[in-house]
Amino acid sequence: MAWNLDKPLVTMCDAATNEEDKKLWEKENLGGITEDNHRMPMPVVLLVVLTVLTAFAVTFPLWGQRPTAELYVGYVKSMDAPEVKSIQNDDEAMKKIVQLNQGVGDQDKLDRHPLSMNDLRIIKPQIEALMTNKVDLGEYTVVGDRVVLSNFEGALKADGTPERKQPWWDKGYTIDIFYLTYFFLMVIILIKRLPPSTWQPKHNH
Repeated sequence: MAWNLDKPLVTMCDAATNEEDKKLWEKENLGGITEDNHRMPMPVVLLVVLTVLTAFAVTFPLWGQRPTAELYVGYVKSMDAPEVKSIQNDDEAMKKIVQLNQGVGDQDKLDRHPLSMNDLRIIKPQIEALMTNKVDLGEYTVVGDRVVLSNFEGALKADGTPERKQPWWDKGYTIDIFYLTYFFLMVIILIKRLPPSTWQPKHNH
């Protein structure tokens, strides 16, 4: 099983290993199912590449975005503003709240995770309770109609408790890039450990 990296895109095995693999390939009949040694069809390769690029493009704005309670503090405070309370229509009131918070906080995340007035009414008392207790709102995540402690355990803080904030490396795309690189690298290595595609088994013919 010696490695030969002189021509890695042709084969990664030495000549002796390739000869052994050829003999085994001819010997095994796989239950009567024959397998040739053709190259991966280019349309299949392009389809895989297209699938990956499409998945990245479609899901990129959503990767790793978990709205925290801290994100909506401005919205919650704006609910008590006179100019918002005077508006009877919920949709118009919500537009006014968004307008009052333009340029405040993480605008990109606010745009990705919009709320309705009813959503704000539900989470408002929960966020206010957390603010009263003077906890770090960045450690709490808004999940549906609940504000819960984030499911993260990072470095220990001064009080001995773990930090509950999303680490920089857990952003979805970082993990995806790692696993995709690992997947394609392993597939290439597995394929190129076979004899070169210029050789074809005879299947006892």
